[in-house]
Amino acid sequence: MQKIYFLWLRQIKKYFRSRSRIIGSLGQPLLFLLALGYGFGSVFAQAGQGNYLNFLAPGVIGMSIIFTAIFSGMEVIWDRQFGFLKETLVAPMPRFHIMIGRTLGGATVATMQGVIVMLLSLAFGFHPLNWWLVLPAVGVMFLVALLFTSLGTMVASLLDDMQGFQLIMNFLVMPLFFLSGALFPLQGLPALLAILARIDPLSYGIDALRVLLINAGHYGLGTDLAVLSAVTLAFVWLGAVFFRRLQV
Repeated sequence: MQKIYFLWLRQIKKYFRSRSRIIGSLGQPLLFLLALGYGFGSVFAQAGQGNYLNFLAPGVIGMSIIFTAIFSGMEVIWDRQFGFLKETLVAPMPRFHIMIGRTLGGATVATMQGVIVMLLSLAFGFHPLNWWLVLPAVGVMFLVALLFTSLGTMVASLLDDMQGFQLIMNFLVMPLFFLSGALFPLQGLPALLAILARIDPLSYGIDALRVLLINAGHYGLGTDLAVLSAVTLAFVWLGAVFFRRLQV
C-alpha cells in the first residue's frame, strides 16, 4: 500500500507544481460556462426548461474531468520515453500496483479539477439545490475520473507515439462528451441519439451529477451509479491487463 501511495503522491505533486497546467485546463470550461451558459440561457428559459446555467454546470464539470482524466494516460508514454517507467517497472512490486497507483493519482487530479470548475461555476450563477449532496457529487466525480483515467492508461499501454495517442483520444473524447447530454437534455431525443447516449458511460456520470446537484436526472441515480461502477471496474481490469503487457 505504501508503494501505491507514493505513486499516487507523485501524480498529485506534479499537478500542484504545474500552475500553467491548472490555469490552462480551466480555459475551455470557463468558455463553455460564459458563451453557452449566457448565450443559450434565454432560449432554454423560453422553452420552459428553467435555468440553463444550472443545467449546463454539471455537464461542464464532467467535461473538465474527462479531459483531465483521459489525457493523464499520456504520462505513461512520456515516462516510457524518458526512462522513468522502466525504473518503476523493475521495482519489486506487481505491475498491477503500479497501474493502480498511477490511476488513482490521475483520478484524484481529475476530481480536483472538477471541484475547481464547480467552485468557479458558482461565480457564474450556478447554485446546487442541496449543499449536503455536494460531497456525494464529488464521489461521483471521482468514479467518473477513475473510469476515464483507466481508459487513458489502457490506450497509452498500447501506443508509444504521443501524437498518435492525442489523435485517438480526441477521436474518443469528443463523441463521448457531445453524446453524453452535457449540453442538451436527454428527453425527447431521436432514437439513434438516444441509443448512443445510453451506451455512453459519461451520460450516467453527468446524469448522476445533475440528480445530486440540481435534482434533475434522466435515468435515475441508482441506474447511474450501477452502470458507472460496473464500467469503471471493467476498465480498471482492462487497464491492468494491458499495462501488464507493456513493453519498454
